[in-house]
Amino acid sequence: MKKKKNLKKKLFVIGLVIALVTVLSGCGYSTDPITKDSPGFWSHYIVFPLSWVIRWFADAFGGNYAVGIIVVTIIIRLIIMPLMIKQLKSQKEMMKVQPLLKELQGKYASKDNETKQKLQQETMRLYQEHNINPMMGCLPLIIQMPILIGFYQAISRTAEIKTDSFLWMTLGQPDPFYILPIIAAITTFLSSKISMMGQTQQNKTMAMMIYFMPVMILFMGITLPSALALYWIIGNIFTVFQTLLINNPFKAKKLQQAEEAAKAEEARLKKKAEHMKASKRGGKKRK
Repeated sequence: MKKKKNLKKKLFVIGLVIALVTVLSGCGYSTDPITKDSPGFWSHYIVFPLSWVIRWFADAFGGNYAVGIIVVTIIIRLIIMPLMIKQLKSQKEMMKVQPLLKELQGKYASKDNETKQKLQQETMRLYQEHNINPMMGCLPLIIQMPILIGFYQAISRTAEIKTDSFLWMTLGQPDPFYILPIIAAITTFLSSKISMMGQTQQNKTMAMMIYFMPVMILFMGITLPSALALYWIIGNIFTVFQTLLINNPFKAKKLQQAEEAAKAEEARLKKKAEHMKASKRGGKKRK
């Protein structure tokens, strides 16, 4: 049953990413340039504002549209930063309750439906007591999907951005040497790995994302405009520094290991004391 549940979650994640690839592949190839008069809610309120703000910052930096994309990426990350902070805090609380979750799993280890239902109820109660939202792990990804699609269309439908050159590539075309896609995949892996450090088995149903997402980002980066790979790289670097600043996983892992070592030492001393008491009682009886 547990394997089936994990399989469903993995299939859901894979489906979500495939849907993203499909949408990105199917959208943004409109030949209509994006302007303030472009019809439709999406074009008028999402794509055009992104196109305009990228061009504005590019003009502020001497017509460099790559810099415009970098600045806008950072601004977007700052806007969604409160949500990311909530996600990091939720992950931190999740790490704290792992021993309690293990106790519940041991207490309700039976495989009958009634016990499973009781385990789910107790797990949700534990989450509520510690203000943990299990869905926070996926929420930032879901929110960033329309932003990514809007970025893609803004690049594809803005001639100045699409035809501008950056280093060895054209922003509206795939990187011919695959350098940016590879860097995007590596930074995606590092970002995911750092954010999930210290999480134990209970919260590892999404661990396959650490390896699956970089592969998908690499594939998408090879086939989509290099400007998107640039967006991923800057976003990933921002996320790494944000995680280290707000919820340093290295420090948290050391504290967790220290607590576990202290508990193990306490249990060892307690067991030793009980053994000594038992030995004394045995000696008195022999006398």
